[in-house]
Amino acid sequence: MNQAQKEAYLREYSVLKNEGKPFFPYAVAKDGTMAAIVMFVIIFLALLFGAELGPKADPTTTTYVPRPDWYFYFLFEVLRVMRNVPKFTPMATIGVPTICMILLFLLPFYDRSAERRIERRPIALAAGIVTIAAMAYLTYTGANTGSPNSVDMKPPSNLTASQKQVFEAGAAVVGQSGCLACHQLGSNGNNGPGPILTHIGSLLEPQAIASTLRNPTPPMPSFAKLPQQKFNALVGFLSELQ
Repeated sequence: MNQAQKEAYLREYSVLKNEGKPFFPYAVAKDGTMAAIVMFVIIFLALLFGAELGPKADPTTTTYVPRPDWYFYFLFEVLRVMRNVPKFTPMATIGVPTICMILLFLLPFYDRSAERRIERRPIALAAGIVTIAAMAYLTYTGANTGSPNSVDMKPPSNLTASQKQVFEAGAAVVGQSGCLACHQLGSNGNNGPGPILTHIGSLLEPQAIASTLRNPTPPMPSFAKLPQQKFNALVGFLSELQ
């Protein structure tokens, strides 16, 4: 900005300042009105949908589905996607968000452009749109992701109707028993500390699977006290994972 531009700016600023309105009561009235509208919307939504926080925590349950608050769904989805690549998880869930926040705080220092019209700043506009779109997509997918206590595996096509029922019943037992906390089945569960069970049926015979479930290696719990019908369904399900 040369001297002539600076003088023109100061003259224009002086004129606008003299024509402006004082902060009180004009700006205060606008801010107060907007605050009242926000409070009204919050109270209306609380009355319409309720403000129940949910049932009390039960430390004995193995089927609880943990979920963060909605404004952390995008980070939750990143963590869910990266869970099978442990070495990248800290960077994806801690490093990248931290770097983005630092860049946001430092924005006034490294963005020194005098232009403020957004249509004349294509790079800033594109960056803002991409960021908002990415967070919106991750928030949506994080909110609609399946339960960590369920197995999203379809029965093999060569099974009979009765075998498919056993397969689905066994998959439900896996989810209800907390197996996914230590084992991975397809895209569900955790890769450790237990072995991956995606193809366990091709490695062990049904009798060996049943014996392992009754007398497992610690810290895996025993399934010997499981009702016989559920136990058979669990063995049948694992046996079909070829």
